Amino acid sequence: MLDMLEAIFKGKIATEEIHTTGSKRMRGQLITKQGESNLEAAAKACPVRAFTIENGSPVIDYKKCLFCGRCVEACASLQHSNKEVLAEVLTDVQAIVSENVKASLGRSLHVRHLDAGSCNACDFEMGALSNPIYDLHRYGIAFVASPRHADMIMVTGVVTRNLEQALQMTYEAMPEPRLVMACGACAAGGATYGDTYAICGRVSNIVPVDIAVPGCPPRPSAMIIALCAAADLLKKRL
Repeated sequence: MLDMLEAIFKGKIATEEIHTTGSKRMRGQLITKQGESNLEAAAKACPVRAFTIENGSPVIDYKKCLFCGRCVEACASLQHSNKEVLAEVLTDVQAIVSENVKASLGRSLHVRHLDAGSCNACDFEMGALSNPIYDLHRYGIAFVASPRHADMIMVTGVVTRNLEQALQMTYEAMPEPRLVMACGACAAGGATYGDTYAICGRVSNIVPVDIAVPGCPPRPSAMIIALCAAADLLKKRL
């Protein structure tokens, strides 16, 4: 710990600038390129049915998308860009996500995390938000222990039957105005594990969702952009 602090003070560890693009190997937003098209094969290859075809063009439900790359393997005219798919605001009030997320938020945002039945991949990425590289607190955003102190709950995982009541009670314990973020493909799309007796599905089946963050799991930078969008949305509701 002391070695890490010493490295920070000496400038050896720099806080990362938050960008909407990743490395060249990142599987981001799908784009269409020139080449032989086999969209039917791409739709058939999608394990969560996030890929559909409308009027001869591909339509991707990014809330469900796992970014697994199977559609790209099946169709030569598709490829993944390294551009982030930004958080989707699902309410009528539209939050403006600035490219410069260091812009003033106007107020702090207190977040309660709830794992409704995840594989913990999203939770591991979320844990990186508080490290010296991403430094979430520089934006005035902090996680809290109680939903009674929270402006928003950040839900990871598909909602299981065992945690359906916990999610509902957590939501009801929050003061108004309250926000809900579905973080990751399981929480946002609910199609990752299919339909079973043990699963309720996506978060919006239980409580209203304001912001969805695509990805399996989402990158920490995508979570930060979504949290800044939530702070902007909360400011508009106050």
